[in-house]
Amino acid sequence: MNILPPDGTLAIESMAEQVAGAVQGLLKEHSARQVDIVAYSMGSLVTRYYLQRLGGKAVVRRFVSIAGPHHGTLAAYLRNNLACRQMRPGSAFLNDLNGDEDLWGGVEVVSYWTPLDLMIFPAVTSRLARADNRRFWVLAHPFTVSDQRLMEAVAGQEGQEPADLSETILQSVQADRSKAAYSGDAEIKAGWVVKAK
Repeated sequence: MNILPPDGTLAIESMAEQVAGAVQGLLKEHSARQVDIVAYSMGSLVTRYYLQRLGGKAVVRRFVSIAGPHHGTLAAYLRNNLACRQMRPGSAFLNDLNGDEDLWGGVEVVSYWTPLDLMIFPAVTSRLARADNRRFWVLAHPFTVSDQRLMEAVAGQEGQEPADLSETILQSVQADRSKAAYSGDAEIKAGWVVKAK
C-alpha cells in the first residue's frame, strides 16, 4: 500500500483514508471479511484513526502496534510538519483519539513497546488503554522491528515466520517510501502489514 507523501507532511487523517481504501481493496481481492493490521511507529496512529474514525472496527480482527506514539512523543517537537504536530503530547488529535469510551469495539489490540525507545519519549506513551500491552527490552526504536524475540511474538499471532515478518516490515520502513513491498497476501508500506483473513 502506498501512502503518499510518506514524510509526515499529510495529516494522519489523510493517511488513514489511504489505509481505508487499501483495506477495502484487499478485502475485495481476497473475498475476505476481516483483516489483521500490524503497524509500526506513526503507522500505529494512522491505523488507530482508521479504526476509531473511519469504520475500521467493522473489518479489522486484530491490530498489532509496534512502538507507536499513542500518547505522543517529545521527539515530535524536532520537526514542524503536520503529522509531527499531531504526535506531540497533549495535541488535539491525540486527546480526541484517547478520549473515546469504546476504543476498540471487538478488535483484538496488542501494543508492543520498549522502555528503551528514544524516539517515542517517554516510552510509556506506547502503552494503550484496554489493550494487551507487552513490554520488550529492545535497545532503541528502530531495532523493535528487527528484534528476534519481538518478531517471534508478533509472528506467532499472525501465523507467519518471524524472519519473514521482520524482513517485510524492515523492507517497508527502510525502503524508498514511495514504493510498496509486496509479500503473498499482505500489502506493506511505511510500517503497515495488512493481511486478509
